[in-house]
Amino acid sequence: MDLEKSFNPKHIENHWYSQWESAGYFKPATDENRSAYCIMLPPPNVTGTLHMGHAFQHTLMDALTRYHRMRGYNTLWQPGTDHAGIATQIVVERQLDQQNLKRQQMGRETFLERVWQWKEESGSTITRQMRRMGTSCDWTRERFTMDDGLSRAVTEVFVRLYREGLIYRGKRLVNWDPVLQTAVSDLEVVATEENGSLWHIRYPLEHADDSGTEQTNALIVATTRPETMLGDVAVAVHPDDPRYQHLVGRHLRLPLCERTIPIIADSYVDLEFGTGCVKITPAHDFNDYLVAQRHHLVPINIFTLDAKINDLAPVEYQGMDRFDARKRIIADLDAQGFLVETKPHKLMAPRGDRTHTIIEPMLTDQWYVAMDSLAKRGLEAVAEGEIKFTPDNWTHVYNQWLENIQDWCISRQLWWGHRIPAWYDEDGNVTVAHNLEEAQKLSGSSNLKQDDDVLDTWFSSALWPFSTLGWPDETPELKTFLPTSVLITGFDIIFFWVARMVMMSLHFTNKIPFKEVYITGLIRDAEGQKMSKSKGNVLDPLDLIDGITLPDLIAKRTTGLMNPKQAESIEKNTRKHFPEGIQAFGTDALRFTFASLASHGRDIKFDLQRCEGYRNFCNKLWNATRFVLMNCESKDTGLDESLPLSYSAADQWMISRLQQAEQRIELAFTQYRFDLLAREIYEMVWDEYCDWYVELAKVQLNSQQDSIHRATRRTLVRVLEAILRLAHPIIPFITEELWQKIAPLAGKQGASIMCQPYPIANTTKINQQSIEDILLLKEIINACRNLRGEMKLSPALKVPLLAVGDSQILTDYSPYLLALAKLSSIEIQAGGLPAADAPVAIVRDFKLMLRIEINVEAERERLSKEITRIQAEVSKAQTKLSNPSFVKQAPATVVTQEKERLVTFNKKLDDLTIQLKKLN
Repeated sequence: MDLEKSFNPKHIENHWYSQWESAGYFKPATDENRSAYCIMLPPPNVTGTLHMGHAFQHTLMDALTRYHRMRGYNTLWQPGTDHAGIATQIVVERQLDQQNLKRQQMGRETFLERVWQWKEESGSTITRQMRRMGTSCDWTRERFTMDDGLSRAVTEVFVRLYREGLIYRGKRLVNWDPVLQTAVSDLEVVATEENGSLWHIRYPLEHADDSGTEQTNALIVATTRPETMLGDVAVAVHPDDPRYQHLVGRHLRLPLCERTIPIIADSYVDLEFGTGCVKITPAHDFNDYLVAQRHHLVPINIFTLDAKINDLAPVEYQGMDRFDARKRIIADLDAQGFLVETKPHKLMAPRGDRTHTIIEPMLTDQWYVAMDSLAKRGLEAVAEGEIKFTPDNWTHVYNQWLENIQDWCISRQLWWGHRIPAWYDEDGNVTVAHNLEEAQKLSGSSNLKQDDDVLDTWFSSALWPFSTLGWPDETPELKTFLPTSVLITGFDIIFFWVARMVMMSLHFTNKIPFKEVYITGLIRDAEGQKMSKSKGNVLDPLDLIDGITLPDLIAKRTTGLMNPKQAESIEKNTRKHFPEGIQAFGTDALRFTFASLASHGRDIKFDLQRCEGYRNFCNKLWNATRFVLMNCESKDTGLDESLPLSYSAADQWMISRLQQAEQRIELAFTQYRFDLLAREIYEMVWDEYCDWYVELAKVQLNSQQDSIHRATRRTLVRVLEAILRLAHPIIPFITEELWQKIAPLAGKQGASIMCQPYPIANTTKINQQSIEDILLLKEIINACRNLRGEMKLSPALKVPLLAVGDSQILTDYSPYLLALAKLSSIEIQAGGLPAADAPVAIVRDFKLMLRIEINVEAERERLSKEITRIQAEVSKAQTKLSNPSFVKQAPATVVTQEKERLVTFNKKLDDLTIQLKKLN
């Protein structure tokens, strides 16, 4: 036997992955007669590194891919990365900053050369890390959204949509990042609760009656952004508000500005909020923009693209930064008697996820896709059952967004990305074409300038399911793998990615992009908290695989932080969450943990203790394999069918349980219940095979009959070999290593477990009688063990068992009972159990008693002392839990642990009290 004594995950992981990849096992088959199965990897950002969400979703995708590959499907897991327009440009510009260079100084072409250089040197970090997770993508087909082929697809889609009238250019309100100076998507805007102020400002009525009250002479408007009042075009009140109905149509003098604005009535206004008067600034608020459109009001943009006050505002504020202008405006309002009051106010501030600056709604010229007709087809595909969401509740979310869809802003004011294929002549006339030559031919002009903007990254991502397969060419891959089988992704990009892929695929290929969408939950820490660097609870999947000491973990998290206070906070929180660092669990244990957590819920609590439990599982499987090798290697394992085999009830039970597990696992894969299939594998290996069958097999291997030995060894190796194939999609490395050793003993041949057929249940092998027989045997053994525990018997002490019940069953079971219950003998009592102080166990029609002399007085004394000790523990736990400050301030895990201790102590106290009563 050449299997190492202990399981060393790092050694086998490094060895097997390179073997798999170099052998080409990840490539799809060329057999056209096979059913196709395809998963598209949601392309991670080229700037990214592997995080817990990636590792979790990739585990599920890989499990499905390996499973279907072993089921004989023509299987493709299509990998690739996204060019991540904004993120990548920021990374490279920050590098240039260190050299005192600006991209504007370099020029567009030189800057883009620098970005491509960075991509080649540093842009493959995440794909290298994915290999550590065992992902079996076909890396020979790896794609990048800026590859020539995918770029060609992007241009083709843009040109076709434009010529179909579905792409247009217009001035509309967008999310604007003043630092990046580009439009950004909603996904790139993070709303954070912050402390702010609510300023109440007096807007005087034009031609007000000096004898009137304050209410009739002015309207009071509340705002959190007083600088935007310079762009006000109206004040709105609710049409049913009796306080202001008589004022609708009148005009107000806009404070600090030499103009008047109308009072309008609109149901957008909340009657109950504030004063019931809302300033309307359509150029700088999305809701106000819609109100202005309904009332035909012309927006006034008072910001430059870098968020300074422009020349449409009063001269004294022009050129000022928006927040400096806010201070000046507040002071001027106060000095001129327009500021009524200032109140503290909690608000949700929209910040850019990359720059953390406040995002401004900004009126700019952008390119848009008209979405109505595209959305209609997307809705129909789901309504008609062509696409199914799991869990089903996400169908409603998908439908709701498409039913209320807005036109999609697809242009970005960046240099890195797919440049918009539109050219302008000297008069500003636009020509959309595949290239410059075509544009010149169509426009009749040789003096053309290409649009400076690039396309939103989500535009190229929306084409991912078919562009990666070679579209617009009619490739064999496109014919074979579209529609793909399932998309696995998070709920947060149903709108930005999932829905857009559906619409684009239907429009350009007349096929759905995928048949099913499995929406996963979010990974949180063990207490349900969102993982964040500041909280110190972030986990790096590679740290879990390789392990990391506390000092190295702290250094990793605080290196590069410019703020010493922030570094101190992160170090403190890291010590709190990981006081002993993180031990190495290996890839298989981490993958098993992810699978076990993948229920159909939204939030997933990741607990390191579960990782430790699955590392122990891997050790258990390893040690069981060592036992099988020691007892079966170079011995008869029943491969010669001509020799007799005597299968015991235990053998038939183990074979039956294997078939049941195969049935349940197949169903779990079908329903995306990775948690259930992980549990089935765990229970099958740990509880049934290792804890029971191996122990029963030891008894059988001590038999004198060769046919029993042969059947036992055959069952040991064949069931273990099937278990390894069952578990391979979840834990690929350890199963490959062990399969290589076990397969020859089971009569299996092949270069890799990956190429073996996945086990399929054979229901004719389910022997119900053997299942019932072994269930009874297990109950009797457990009862005997419980009796030993009650009587505090040493594990080394063998004692006689007195039993009443079916003598034939007891005789048949006796070899197993003697070994597994540590009995010296079994005495079948025809006339009933003798009167004694010893406890009695009842199992169905059987009564069991261990015959042992008990010093009643000494046992009473022992039990009394133990009861006194447990009562003290109960009292201590109750005192803690009755203390409100403990329950409120202690971590939730500590409180839960204390409650569990109290339950355990109370149970133990009840058991001890019953024992003492028996002795009395």
